[in-house]
Amino acid sequence: MSESAKILVLAAHPDDAEFNAAGTVARWTGEGRSVVYVLCTSGEKGTTDRNVKPERLAAVREAEQAAAAAVLGVREVVFLRFPDQGLEETPAFRKEIVRQIRIYRPKTIVTSDPYHRYIGHRDHRIVGQVALDAVYPFARDHLAYPDLLAEGLEPHKVKEMLFWDSEEINFRADITTTFHLKVKALRCHKSQIAELGLTDPECWLRERCRAAAAGENFELGEAFFRLNIDR
Repeated sequence: MSESAKILVLAAHPDDAEFNAAGTVARWTGEGRSVVYVLCTSGEKGTTDRNVKPERLAAVREAEQAAAAAVLGVREVVFLRFPDQGLEETPAFRKEIVRQIRIYRPKTIVTSDPYHRYIGHRDHRIVGQVALDAVYPFARDHLAYPDLLAEGLEPHKVKEMLFWDSEEINFRADITTTFHLKVKALRCHKSQIAELGLTDPECWLRERCRAAAAGENFELGEAFFRLNIDR
């Protein structure tokens, strides 16, 4: 069994975590906390290039994600390789997320907010909802998946969840000193930066992070909905 991690980041696609939480991740790893990424898909459909094959794009985006995680000091990156644009709230998907929670036994899970309204990637909403359900009650209850117990994966209680891209912000992390690492990590996602037309990602990110720090006594931040779990 893998050594437990303090923080588990669950993302639908490569680059999701860098856009939304990389400065906070860099702070955590700089403080000596162990962070593991779990990527649910490899982002193999996120392109307008009709000449690139999905399997080729998946390999590119996985390599970019591994490079970005290394910049941030992430201990491990797990690729689940569910289909991009095809995530569903199924028992099989939920069980796999429970498996990862029981393997790494994190105190904190960071993921996308499932309740972001209107325009938003469906995969993001599905990952957030499945993560919530996996945390409570399925990862906690020993009778939820007896076969996981047979594998030696004991129940685990997550203490808190942080949701990015939320419309209900109650926690803003100071990333003023780690913003440069967020930029460096995002630059690793060359295929996606080109796809989004971000000619100057640093300028765009700085304005975004200034807005996320609104009302705080620091310059640059990342904003989340923070959920404490006491069940």
